[in-house]
Amino acid sequence: MFKRYLYRNYRSFSGVKYIFTRRITFTGWLVLAGGVCMASVGADTNQSLGYQTFALLGAIIFISLVTLPWQRPRISIDRVLPRFGSAGETFSYQMILRNNSRRAQRGLKFTEECPDPRPTLEEFSTRREHGEEKRNWFDRTFGYYRWTWLLAQNTRAHLEEKTAPDLAAGSEHTLRASLTPLRRGVLRLTGTTIACPDPLGLFQSLRKIPHPQNILILPKRYHIPPFELPGTMKYQQGGVSMASSVGESEEFASLREYRPGDPMRRMHWKSFAKAGRPIVKEFQEEFFVRHALVLDTFSVPAQADIFEEAVSVAASLAYTIQRQDSLLDLMFVGPEAYCFTSGRGLSHTEQMLEILASVQPCREKEFLALEHLVLGHANDLSGCICVFVEWTESRQKFVKMLRARGVPLIVFVVTDNGQSLSPGVMADQPDHFHQLTVGKIGETLAAL
Repeated sequence: MFKRYLYRNYRSFSGVKYIFTRRITFTGWLVLAGGVCMASVGADTNQSLGYQTFALLGAIIFISLVTLPWQRPRISIDRVLPRFGSAGETFSYQMILRNNSRRAQRGLKFTEECPDPRPTLEEFSTRREHGEEKRNWFDRTFGYYRWTWLLAQNTRAHLEEKTAPDLAAGSEHTLRASLTPLRRGVLRLTGTTIACPDPLGLFQSLRKIPHPQNILILPKRYHIPPFELPGTMKYQQGGVSMASSVGESEEFASLREYRPGDPMRRMHWKSFAKAGRPIVKEFQEEFFVRHALVLDTFSVPAQADIFEEAVSVAASLAYTIQRQDSLLDLMFVGPEAYCFTSGRGLSHTEQMLEILASVQPCREKEFLALEHLVLGHANDLSGCICVFVEWTESRQKFVKMLRARGVPLIVFVVTDNGQSLSPGVMADQPDHFHQLTVGKIGETLAAL
């Protein structure tokens, strides 16, 4: 009951704060503050100057409030969003404003709207702020810092109020807007709120224009200099369908009829002479450099920051590796075990990043599911890059099993403290073991 009481109060206070922040301008706050001060002085009617000033400010506020309902703008909006955005990076897009009224609109401001970031009662009761156990008894009991932390976690983008140009009656204007996404995943824009000030500029009339649109936000990426990946080319049983040929040996597969664009060097002249029509040789590549990028999704709610950084590290590695001439298998476990292959004509970096943008922690299965997935592909791998959220015995056992099968490894472990980890089973290859501390990950990766 106490948690429910706190939740209702915090939710109501946040709603009131949001409304007052949007509806009252900076000038309006100054006038209101002056009115309160003059009210305390003007209570004594013998103080004529204070009394008159309070009356004047009160009249100004009254006039602004009376004229405010007549300022609701008749505006329609269209936006043209890019296909993707990236967490932490500002992107621009087009806003098309149309004035549907018979009078000019001046001083308009607009703000994009996202879903309500206020947490639910269940979230407020069950989710704990990272490091909350270090706070004093009062803060832990009343949970205000937990509430503000949950608000920040649920805020998907940094939205700023933008000033629109003056619009003549019936006119249309295209302008450039921008926003900064804060989290990966799908960013939902529910609409746009147009703010029109009253003639005195104290208060704003708000009109929300529903216009739902979604944009996929890719994970944050760190700069990683090109580095040498472990392993060499390995034979791939049956080849890889649609893989392009860049420097590796090819296996003869079959003969087929000529198709426009086939190189003349693949022409099979004996069959051409016998059949009387062009016949070409078809090859299938069998040897590739193939790496696995293994993402550890087995994290608990308290490791939310670690998991997000692990996804960012995986996205950074995928972006860097795809610049090299090799295949990359992204392996992780969600509701099911997944293995996505990219590179050499199979798919592009953007598709890999799209997958990582939607990865969620797995709490229904055991780490053993990831172990079975990777070991099932171990014989085809030239090397393996592992991104872990912990360095536990089960994970070290998994690394040991991969090494026993002759798979070269690079291991990254994301932690949230500065305590050094023991390389454990990677002690004989310290250059292939990297501890990444939250807050210093960019520096560590840049130094690879």
